[in-house]
Amino acid sequence: MCVMQTLIKECLKGVPPEVEVVARDEGLSPRQAARAITRGRITVAANPRRPHRLSAIGEGCRIKVNVNIGTSGERCDPALEIRKAQAALENGADTLMDLSTGGDLPAMRKAILALDVPVGTVPIYEAVRRAGNAAEVTSDLLFNVIREHCRQGVDFLTLHCGVNQAAFSALRLDPRVMGVVSRGGAFHVAMMAATGEENPLYSEYDYLLEILSEADVVASLGDGMRPGCLYDAERLAKVTEYVTLGGLAKRALAAGVQRFIEGPGHMPLDQVGYNVQMLKEVSDGAPLYLLGPLVTDVAPGYDHVVGAMGFAVAAMHGADFFCMVSPAEHLALPDIDDIVEGTRVAKITAHAGDIVRFGAGAHARADLKMAEARRRLNWEEQFKAAMYGEHARTIHERDGDLETCSMCGDLCAVKMVRDILGEREK
Repeated sequence: MCVMQTLIKECLKGVPPEVEVVARDEGLSPRQAARAITRGRITVAANPRRPHRLSAIGEGCRIKVNVNIGTSGERCDPALEIRKAQAALENGADTLMDLSTGGDLPAMRKAILALDVPVGTVPIYEAVRRAGNAAEVTSDLLFNVIREHCRQGVDFLTLHCGVNQAAFSALRLDPRVMGVVSRGGAFHVAMMAATGEENPLYSEYDYLLEILSEADVVASLGDGMRPGCLYDAERLAKVTEYVTLGGLAKRALAAGVQRFIEGPGHMPLDQVGYNVQMLKEVSDGAPLYLLGPLVTDVAPGYDHVVGAMGFAVAAMHGADFFCMVSPAEHLALPDIDDIVEGTRVAKITAHAGDIVRFGAGAHARADLKMAEARRRLNWEEQFKAAMYGEHARTIHERDGDLETCSMCGDLCAVKMVRDILGEREK
């Protein structure tokens, strides 16, 4: 494989064309964007082997939403996964992750990589499938799979480098109700338990960075020790991994490799803010990628709402990237309706976070348009201002073509005060 100039190294010399593109999209100056990339504050996942639309994640950028898709051993339907991916994109997803564990994994990945979007994967999943079980995965197998994903055009890789012997010891020293809920994290724990050796992604981290640098692929430093229930939120393994990930993030930046940090699982609402700030502090402001946090454990079927609660708070404290949580979380492989519902809730949450992030300026203009349209009882303008206007139209029209909504009817406060003030729709 020929050595490529990574985006970080290109930005040290000037402003590459792809940075010009994302800077325009985010309302940043190109030089400002390039500086943020060299400092590790913005990540642009764009494997040079595969052209696709770009998405910048991090400081000064709009909050982005990722959607996970992929086959499982219990439900392997590649065509359905592609339809789910398309549904996610149609409803606003900024990136996709292929979490496939069933069927022809390279073929599934190839089909997803044909879509016009940044794509991430979790190489340990395929390594385990090839080995037969996690305990049989070798360092050589894992690194070979990582190289294959890079060569195939994957833009970012979830790599559980922080699940090391120190984190494993912390787990045993301070036991948790749910143990390890990250599938990738559990695989690495199984590898270490079987061999007594260190996680190769940690012990051979410099070698991993060489592979990623050659391919110009982003490291998504995975949260393999994230808490899987509220009770586990303050246990030692999580914090041990945080500190490790912070150090690894700095080493990646020094090697010219882009990265972001994943975290932090399930935790009470009042712990979300300081966990985000802790991750930002130990990683020197690296972009932060969250699933949730989920702030209660008792709402299966509504975990997309639970996740949105946590992420709204996380966004206020600096989180940059949100992994969609579907209504099927903890229950089943999502179907298309789950993907649509989860993606929409995630995008709405990201929009609310952007309003806080940037102030009530450009990112709140749609909200002002909605308010003005509601004051005038102009339903068509309301549907245009809505993020998902056709869905809103369907609900409004259930009770016929009314001037007001059917809840208030002739007692509509907006209409009453508008009439008192002498305002009329022109």
